[in-house]
Amino acid sequence: MPRFDPHPDRRPAVVTGASSGIGRAVALGLASVGHPVVLGARRVDRCQETAEKIRADGGIATAVTLDLTDAASVDAFAATAEAVHGPIEIVVSNAGDVLPQTTLATPPDDFARQVQVNLLGAQRLVAALVPAMVTRGRGDVVFVTSDVVRVPRPRMAAYVTSKAGLEAMARVMQMELEGSGVRVGIVRPGPSATEQGTSWSDEVVVETVEEWTRWGLLRHPGYLRPRDVANAIIAVVATPRGTHLTLVEVEPEAPTARPASPEAPATARLASPDATAPAPATAPAPAIEIAPEPTVDPGDSSAPGPGTAGGDVPSPLPTTDDPTPDPGATP
Repeated sequence: MPRFDPHPDRRPAVVTGASSGIGRAVALGLASVGHPVVLGARRVDRCQETAEKIRADGGIATAVTLDLTDAASVDAFAATAEAVHGPIEIVVSNAGDVLPQTTLATPPDDFARQVQVNLLGAQRLVAALVPAMVTRGRGDVVFVTSDVVRVPRPRMAAYVTSKAGLEAMARVMQMELEGSGVRVGIVRPGPSATEQGTSWSDEVVVETVEEWTRWGLLRHPGYLRPRDVANAIIAVVATPRGTHLTLVEVEPEAPTARPASPEAPATARLASPDATAPAPATAPAPAIEIAPEPTVDPGDSSAPGPGTAGGDVPSPLPTTDDPTPDPGATP
């Protein structure tokens, strides 16, 4: 059986879409186990806040502006990451963009932008960083996709198309890099409570959810927290060399069905999202403790709300991070 050298204790990492949600949780988690982290997103001010928290907790982090629709921005991000923290060992491609539009109703420029962010920008980033990993003979690349690749959803035409393309590219990379020492993994989250969808109107959310329900795509109101997906990503890169986690699907567990009353134990009901179940005798600690998202001003237009991802209620929206900017905003 071939033998592999262990991972270095210090593994510089880059995380895209790190301004919020899953990307932020990944950056915090990687830093908590001692890896320097470069956080990239358009909203670099929010990346800076997270980087400051990491440094305050004794970690190493740098925030760098990253616009995946701008080739010069991607190239500068990659160069800065290596200049600041040295050779990159971990790349987490997490950024995503989504609009709730059908194939025919999506303006072609909007469709192209989503493909640029979700697929083409990711390819440019790995083309800039991964060849050096191959030369060194080690490294991890993780692409965060979505369960819409496995089960497409209507009204997300460009998102489904680009995420499917991202998985296809990742599969090709797995074959191309086999035996190089560089592992390529896919983490495919299901419905997640991130900021995605907070810019969608109530009317669009209702219409979208109704259509997904008609197609049988919403089985229960469970959703993933950003830290849940982050823990899966960190597990992929932390797995000892010699083992390759090629695809990890992460889905929310359905709320527990339990007896309605002691008098009728055979009659089960679906527990409400805020119902409290008896604590197990021994509760396992989470793999990584990640600080919660910063409190958002109630008047902030980006604040999560009911019925949309990132809200305090279960959301049916699939996951992405660094959500679509406000109309008219410059990326």
